[in-house]
Amino acid sequence: MEGRILLKGVIFMCLIACSTARELKVKDQGTIYNHTLATILVEYAASVYVSDLTELFTWTCPKCNDLTKGFQILELIVDVKRCLQAFVGVAPDLNAIVIAFRGTQGTSIQNWIADLYWKQLDIEYPGMEDAMVHHGFYSAYHNTTLRPGVLSAVESAKEQYGDIPIMVTGHSMGGAMAAFCGLDLTVNYGSRNVSVMTFGQPRIGNAAFASYYSKWVPNTIRVTHEHDIVPHLPPYYYYFSQKTYHHFPREVWLHNLGFGLLSYTVEKVCDDSGEDPSCSRSVAGRSIKDHLTYYGVRLGGEESGFCKIVMDDRLAAYGKVDVDGNVNLSRDFSASVLRMNVESNEEGRSI
Repeated sequence: MEGRILLKGVIFMCLIACSTARELKVKDQGTIYNHTLATILVEYAASVYVSDLTELFTWTCPKCNDLTKGFQILELIVDVKRCLQAFVGVAPDLNAIVIAFRGTQGTSIQNWIADLYWKQLDIEYPGMEDAMVHHGFYSAYHNTTLRPGVLSAVESAKEQYGDIPIMVTGHSMGGAMAAFCGLDLTVNYGSRNVSVMTFGQPRIGNAAFASYYSKWVPNTIRVTHEHDIVPHLPPYYYYFSQKTYHHFPREVWLHNLGFGLLSYTVEKVCDDSGEDPSCSRSVAGRSIKDHLTYYGVRLGGEESGFCKIVMDDRLAAYGKVDVDGNVNLSRDFSASVLRMNVESNEEGRSI
């Protein structure tokens, strides 16, 4: 009996020791994982799934509360034809511009995941020799109405609030678009202090692209969860490492240790390879359930397999609908409405 109590005590102390690594600076890349920031950004990644544009634009939806309270949207873009959605806004508590991209919508998650098994590296990423990506992920950001709307809003926000940090986030395919956006802002538009945090993101390019990406956007965190299937896709083939899809760093793997009442969620900061064999690759990625929940927050559309938007007539004053039905809602704020203190950012959160 005493032996069992002692064993449980040892396990409990080990779990407590694991918990001390929740906020950890990885010195070789300068990347900082911040647990508190992750729990905030995952709520933005969840909110962008909301299909009621009135509630989303006014930030009054059920998901638009708690840790994101006070956020103000500057731009809301919906590409109806491709069922894509994103928003740009300013978060006073983060003292930052936040950009969020919606994940898979318009088809069942099962069908989308099945399709990921057959994704091919089929276009060269501009400006980088040997770097290749899949055109579907690339085009979802670069060749739709999302990119011009996002870039316009970021430019307006900078004019209004100065050179404050930019945080880009998204879940699932939204994470793929968030990565391309972060790279675009850094390489093509010279934005400084850009960070990216994604949740359940698929692979989007090969090893050359991953190396290129990590050089330009080192302040990136890819959060994975337990046996989430999507980070395992498209497949990684060990013996063809230069020709296959390859994740960029830095992964943080959420997984449970222990058993029963002693079970505890560990947030493991992985190595700088992008394909750390001791992180999510150490388990079989077969779970859709793990893909849809991060930090206890439910991610995904309200109605699986159906793409829709709801918009109140009152929003007509804030934007336009083009001939294809795509929606772009914009709002300008005076400096007196939301004051951003750029100098105080040194004490702000970072990833």
